[in-house]
Amino acid sequence: MRGVARARVGFTTNCARVTAADENGPVRTGTSIGLRSDRGPVLLAAMLATALIAIDSTIISTAVPSIVADIGGFTEFPWLFSCYLLAQAVTVPVYGKLADLFGRRPVLLIGIGVFLVGSVLCGLAWAMPVLIAARVVQGLGAGAIQPMAVTIVGDLYTTAERARVQGYIASVWAMSSVVGPTLGGLLSEYASWRWIFLINVPLCLITAALVVKKFAERVQRGRPRIDVRGSVLLTAGLTLALLAILEGGQAWAWLSPAGIAITGGAVVLLTVFVLVERKAAEPVLPLWVFKRRLLVVSGIIAVGAGAIWLGLSSYVPTYVQVVLGHGPLVAGLAVGALLLGWPAAASQSGRIFLRFGFRVCVVLGTSLAVIGSAFLLTLDEETPVLLVAAFCAFIGLGMGFTVAPTVIASQSSVGWSERGVVTAANMFLRSTGSAVGVAVFGAIANATVGSRISEVAGTAVDPDLLSVAMVRIAAVMVLLAVVMLVAATRIPARIVEQPRTPDGV
Repeated sequence: MRGVARARVGFTTNCARVTAADENGPVRTGTSIGLRSDRGPVLLAAMLATALIAIDSTIISTAVPSIVADIGGFTEFPWLFSCYLLAQAVTVPVYGKLADLFGRRPVLLIGIGVFLVGSVLCGLAWAMPVLIAARVVQGLGAGAIQPMAVTIVGDLYTTAERARVQGYIASVWAMSSVVGPTLGGLLSEYASWRWIFLINVPLCLITAALVVKKFAERVQRGRPRIDVRGSVLLTAGLTLALLAILEGGQAWAWLSPAGIAITGGAVVLLTVFVLVERKAAEPVLPLWVFKRRLLVVSGIIAVGAGAIWLGLSSYVPTYVQVVLGHGPLVAGLAVGALLLGWPAAASQSGRIFLRFGFRVCVVLGTSLAVIGSAFLLTLDEETPVLLVAAFCAFIGLGMGFTVAPTVIASQSSVGWSERGVVTAANMFLRSTGSAVGVAVFGAIANATVGSRISEVAGTAVDPDLLSVAMVRIAAVMVLLAVVMLVAATRIPARIVEQPRTPDGV
């Protein structure tokens, strides 16, 4: 792991550079932020934290039958996924701002603690409503863990190093996405479904211990003014907005009283939020995030990437099993090709953007995503599963050259005091893309398959109809990839890198 060496960095929030340090940590005077970390262990902690979130996003999928058989609640089990996603997504922007005010370390430790408590509560749940509530607690912790891991990487590593390190993070996410469902099935079958949550306890403790011992951060900024009104309005508005996207057309009709009330409430709350943020001293989500071209372009790309990722990981396994007739293992390996291509490209993207610039790298990546998505339009009942895997791997390569470089470019364009907000905003938009993907792709599948489900023998899905649905979903992916490509061409040709720390270190 070249370049992952011990780093001692001292910096201040004013113009005076602080350089005095000893074995007990940096010596500071005045308003300052001190950081002295062993980068290797801190990176390991970031990777473990990422694994916690990635595994928990998928591990429950194969355990649902065991959970329902034990505590009941079959009709409510979809909320185990939705409530976790909601709680995680809506809190990410708030945690990002808190990290810029109080430092990354306390926010990450709070997130780990909340996630640990949620995991224990999930493991002890005796009824489905209790388990759903515990999943909300888990999501609240996950909302802090995910952006902090990426933000800390942005603080500790230079632009040249970040591509390789982001490749490590992407590899962990990829492996966890494959390991999660498998581990969930094994624990449910040979132990108890409760262990899919309780296994998080030692992982949380190890991660927290690494952060406490190896990531030394000290923030002295007087008394920051927390934007309480903005935080409440943003969280409530985003909750209603994502709830409308996730459940609209399924739990309730779009034009039903409930659908109109939830959507209208989201619009009102977010409108009031914008008005409040204009006057806030320390806005939780500064409006300049939506005015800087690079950040806006990166956000558009993040939304598209989240939607395409969701579409592939959700529908390719079903297509392989129902249409092509293979088992779950083969289906998992097919979509796993996406997860292999992504980190491989991400780890090598630095060679491209350091030599040719971020715009060239991201245009290359989005072009590969367009081509790979177009390949999916050829899918039918006779497509070899190896070809499906090759298409997924091709899209994965495109995503690897796209997602990590846009995050790195965004982080490089801002200083320490803005990096938490920028990173969190990008991740929130990726989550929003996934939520929108759930709604759009689900609507396409239901319109194609559900319209004639009564004509199909029994309750099985007609493979021919599902094949058509998959091609239609692929057409939307092509459109999304094209939008990402157009956005990529708007990335500034030259990005002025800002100091990783306030004093230019």
